[in-house]
Amino acid sequence: MVIDRGTPLTFFTDLIRSNSQYIDFVKFGWGTSVVAKDLENKIAILRSEGVDFYFGGTLFEKYLLQEKFDDFRVMCDHYGCQFVEVSNGTIDLSDADKSGYVNALSQDFRVISEVGSKDQERSETMAPNRWIDYIRDDLDAGAVLVTLETRESGHSGICRPNGELRFGLIEEILTSGVDVDRLLFEAPTLDLQSYFVRRVGPNVNLANIAADDVISLETIRLGLRSETLLVFEPSSVQWLSERA
Repeated sequence: MVIDRGTPLTFFTDLIRSNSQYIDFVKFGWGTSVVAKDLENKIAILRSEGVDFYFGGTLFEKYLLQEKFDDFRVMCDHYGCQFVEVSNGTIDLSDADKSGYVNALSQDFRVISEVGSKDQERSETMAPNRWIDYIRDDLDAGAVLVTLETRESGHSGICRPNGELRFGLIEEILTSGVDVDRLLFEAPTLDLQSYFVRRVGPNVNLANIAADDVISLETIRLGLRSETLLVFEPSSVQWLSERA
C-alpha cells in the first residue's frame, strides 16, 4: 500500500503509471482527501491502472467524532470505494466497538481494519496477547486485512518511540496462528521493509510506502539490494567461499 500525502496530480500520475504493477492500494492518508485538489482525477488514474484505493482511518474517526457515521458511508459510496479503513488509533473507541463498525461496513465494502494506537505510550503498554485478540476480532467481524499500526513516521504501534521494531511482539503475532497473508505491516522505512521481507518473505504485505520508494522496495523483494542480496542466494555464497 502506497500512502498519498497530497502528491500533486502530475507527479502522482507519473508515479502510478510507471509503478502500478507493484502497487495494490493507494491510501489517501489521514484527512488529505478532504483538502487536496484533484481527488477524483487521482481516483480515475488509479482505476485506469487497476490500483485500488481507500481513505485514511483518521478520516473515519473524524466522522465518528462528529456522529456522522452514515455520512461516512455516503461519502465512500459517492467515490465508488470498494475498500474502507476502520481504525481507533486516535479516538476513544473500544476495540469491541471498532469491530462492530468493521462488521457493519463489511456488508457493503471490503474492510481493512487497523490495530494499534498512534499514541506511543498506549502502544507500548498493549500486550502482545491483546494485539492478537484484536486482530482475530476484526477478522471474525469481516475485515479482509488487518493493518498493524506504526504511522507514516515509524514511531508508534509495532515500533518503539525511537523507531526500533518491537521484535518480540512481531514474533508472537507471527507464531499465533493468524494468517500472515491477512496482515498488512506498516513499514515506511528501509529498515522495516527489509526486515519484514527477510522475516516473512518477499510477498509480505507492506503499507505506508512512499510513492517514490516503490521501485526501491521491489528491489528489496527481489534480492537486488544489499539488504536482501544474500538472503535469496545462499548457494552463491557457498560457491564464492569455495572459490576463495
